[in-house]
Amino acid sequence: MIKTLYWTDEGVVMIDQRRLPTEEHYPLFRTYEEVAWAIKEMVVRGAPAIGIAAAMGIALGARDTGTEDREEFERRFDHICEVLAATRPTAVNLFWAIDRMRLVFSTLKRKKAPLSEVRARLIEEAKRMHAEDVRTNQTMGRFGAELIPDGATVLTHCNAGALATAGYGTALGVIRAAIESGKRVAVFADETRPFLQGARLTAWELHKDNIPVTLITDSMAGHFMKRGDINCVIVGADRIAANGDVANKIGTYSVAVLARENQIPFYVAAPMSTLDMTISSGENIPIEERREEEVTHVKGLQLAPMGIGIANPAFDVTPNRYISAIITERGIALPDFRTSLQRLAELTS
Repeated sequence: MIKTLYWTDEGVVMIDQRRLPTEEHYPLFRTYEEVAWAIKEMVVRGAPAIGIAAAMGIALGARDTGTEDREEFERRFDHICEVLAATRPTAVNLFWAIDRMRLVFSTLKRKKAPLSEVRARLIEEAKRMHAEDVRTNQTMGRFGAELIPDGATVLTHCNAGALATAGYGTALGVIRAAIESGKRVAVFADETRPFLQGARLTAWELHKDNIPVTLITDSMAGHFMKRGDINCVIVGADRIAANGDVANKIGTYSVAVLARENQIPFYVAAPMSTLDMTISSGENIPIEERREEEVTHVKGLQLAPMGIGIANPAFDVTPNRYISAIITERGIALPDFRTSLQRLAELTS
């Protein structure tokens, strides 16, 4: 299994996804500031992986605070959480993970636990979240595999695989589970401009697992749908509103509209931690705007003239009417999503 990130006593190790597919490099991040930088600079990306990285960053920072004064420790702990929370605004898993770490701290604070125990428990919690994510993805994959026909060709956008999680993947986890169940499945991967997660990451990951993959440019999806070469679409998500509107990598909305036009099922696979029941619709989801250079340059090579206007939203929102089903580790939600997602949210995990 691909090791996206993992905890060591020296710090957090992550595969540098900016260097893929040509170089498999695993740098060590020794401080919470370095982990925050890695999240912001997309060394690690994908909503579940971002959340786990943040939890590990908090554990790392808490371990190395260097104070035994309880009030000072709490001040530093709050600051660490704020630094990690400021890295990327759209992926709700980031804030879910930070809240979970805060809950551990507040519970131990009420019990007046020694700071040595607090530090140890925070590390345990970060490791637990890592292990839980793999199990969650495998369970989600088994639910979603039922939706994938034998012999299907599936289109996916961006990377929602092992590289976006602690392992196995969300959207790609469904594909893996379908293949493990004995189904024959091939994949079309959109390149996913401007950061090329499909070309660099999804194609690399699937090829590494010997899953048939064909890379296409983003503008080719409609062509292959119209020809009948694509049987369904499956993507991940960075945040899902209470009504089933889905924020995912920019370009997802266009794929969903094309799928509806061509009567192709459009599925979303995401853990319950991606569901934000505090947001009524996708209109309230914050959209991250990233650097202009990601659009104008590829690996340092300038592609566009200087001095022009550049827009670079990292995500878009797909309205729930374009979504056929949302696959989670607690089951599959179908329209009406406001009702079905609420029902899943109320289940105990």
